Amino acid sequence: MKYSKLAELYEQISSTTKRLEKTDILAKFLKQLDDSDKDALYLLLGEIYADYDEKRIGISDQLAIKAIAKATGTPNEKVVHEWKTIGDLGKVAEKLIGKNKQSTLSSNSSLTIQKVLENLRKLPGLEGKGTVEKKISLITELLSSATAKEALYIIRTLLSDLRIGIKESTIRDSLAKAFFKDDKKEAVKDIQDAIDKSNDIVEVFDMAKKGKLKDLDKVHLEIGKPIKVMLAQKAKNIHEAFEAVGKPCAVEYKYDGFRMLIHKKGNEVILFTRRLENVTRQFPEVADFIRKYVDGNSVILDSEAVGFNSQTKKYTSFQNISQRIRRKYDIEKLQSELPVEINVFDILYYNGESLLNEPFKKRTELIKKIIKSHPYKIIHAKQIITSDEKKAGEFFKNALRDNQEGVMFKNLEAVYQPGRRVGHMLKIKPEEKDLDLVITGAEYGTGKRSGWFSSFIL
Repeated sequence: MKYSKLAELYEQISSTTKRLEKTDILAKFLKQLDDSDKDALYLLLGEIYADYDEKRIGISDQLAIKAIAKATGTPNEKVVHEWKTIGDLGKVAEKLIGKNKQSTLSSNSSLTIQKVLENLRKLPGLEGKGTVEKKISLITELLSSATAKEALYIIRTLLSDLRIGIKESTIRDSLAKAFFKDDKKEAVKDIQDAIDKSNDIVEVFDMAKKGKLKDLDKVHLEIGKPIKVMLAQKAKNIHEAFEAVGKPCAVEYKYDGFRMLIHKKGNEVILFTRRLENVTRQFPEVADFIRKYVDGNSVILDSEAVGFNSQTKKYTSFQNISQRIRRKYDIEKLQSELPVEINVFDILYYNGESLLNEPFKKRTELIKKIIKSHPYKIIHAKQIITSDEKKAGEFFKNALRDNQEGVMFKNLEAVYQPGRRVGHMLKIKPEEKDLDLVITGAEYGTGKRSGWFSSFIL
């Protein structure tokens, strides 16, 4: 399929703010989408791979400016000037390529969806000497073959800023409308469940287009393939939290660390961050803890990695251990200097069975059965189950005394909903204090804020 068809779809979808109209437009497109072009679904979300794949395009504004300049024969300074005026590098590319005598605006563009994906997918893997030039060359090749409108969306895709108003839920509803007209309501739920388990919109499309709801049940959680974590909403105080989640409920420490999804199959252990980055190499000691102290052949755990002082055993802030996440060298040294304790608070999968639809009470009981707690290595998250506001208040104070952020309130009957900010799990933290600050820098705004200073450094 020509990329111009996808650009036309972007235009149609962005021309309306009505969700149902966007769904209708997209449903018609999905009905006509061939297997050879199904990866266009990633592009619709501004990505090039499934969500579970940690490879991202990672192109900066400055590199995009250089590519636009090279493709259009325009000085960098003029591209920057246009950007400051328009506030959208995609629109800048559209304008300059539209004016470029070497580029026609006919619909005879030679670009295909496969070619765009091919070039974009080469970008994350480039490293070493000459990387910038190679990236510019790949982008320039696309822009030189593109119409003005295609250039607009190529640049926006590169910068992860598509601006067409499509979310995963829009594609979900469009799949239901396109392939399950008679069972649309049930299909929406089943499609969402399949997306939650696979974290791959194309895999779900493959099953949905067959028009059989039972096929969607074939999608399972897989060890080694991360899914998005469930997120909490905020509560103002303990009374409000109890009102929302019910009594009794689980009250747990809200740790000042970073989220870690742990996958175990036999002796193989894979560790992922909340952003689905594979950090197994950076935390070899954690993999050892899992092998030694977690029973079960195949397990997926949700946890928080918290730093502590190896001398005093006091918990430290996230900032103290954050440098370990991306460091690829001196791992052994960092292990001893910045040790972490794994606090497990949920389990998603155990010995071949998904636990996403099991109540939290059952999941938390299983955690206590299969994990042998070893302080400063791996423990069950500190938790009480109570209906008493006074006890919850004392527990909250204890969490703060232990240098943690606050507490979580969790409904005991709730299921695990990947990637969603849910109302059955609430967080309470102390109110932030006022700060006296001065502005030391600013950046030009984009979109409606173009021509103005928008983001400020304080």
